[in-house]
Amino acid sequence: MARPTSSLASPVCFLHELEPDAAGGFAAVDPQQRRDVARFRRAERERLIAARVALGAATRAALSARIAAHLDTLLVDLRGVAVSAWMPFRGEPDLRPWMASAAERGAITALPVAEAHGRPLEFRRWRPGEALRPGLWNIPVPAGGDAVIPAVVLAPLVGFDPAFYRLGYGGGFFDRTLAAQAPRPRAIGVGFALSRMPTIFPQPHDIPMTAIVTEDGVLEGPPVPPPNGPPVCR
Repeated sequence: MARPTSSLASPVCFLHELEPDAAGGFAAVDPQQRRDVARFRRAERERLIAARVALGAATRAALSARIAAHLDTLLVDLRGVAVSAWMPFRGEPDLRPWMASAAERGAITALPVAEAHGRPLEFRRWRPGEALRPGLWNIPVPAGGDAVIPAVVLAPLVGFDPAFYRLGYGGGFFDRTLAAQAPRPRAIGVGFALSRMPTIFPQPHDIPMTAIVTEDGVLEGPPVPPPNGPPVCR
């Protein structure tokens, strides 16, 4: 079968039977299509993680500094505001310097804690330099720190699309967490510009970000709606 004429990086022949859902995204119409979408996302996830790891540590550090500068233009006054970031993992942007700066300016900085699969994240207060312990997947999490409910959640991006939907690691932690919080925090996806995709083919459980920040700048609403239909293999 020939590859579809499309800007997508992975074959998407299996996506031709997806139907738009009420929110304008794409919902799998049966379990087989749902599995196909999951397979597409796994392939894109592997591709994008490999691409950012290949940037090298020095390049990632320089791009992370540019991302931090753009975050400062978006989040101007953080005095007394609880904001969650993350510890860098598998080539993610390193926001620890930005967290230290935000804490000095009065922000309540925190890290997400995944206690178990299938459960929402918890957030614990943490400042760079404070003690950490291994968490799920051995990602460092605060060794202590009070639980906080962040008003701003910075979510790491494996991929993102023009409709502000986020491709993560597939565990659903951030979507589950955002759906469970009322009022919902301001969710800002943060990653490298190379993570941009034409679409992640959003599913009903996916929650769009309110903004996307990369080294190229800040993307804020209104988001570009998903395409009218997925590409068709011919």
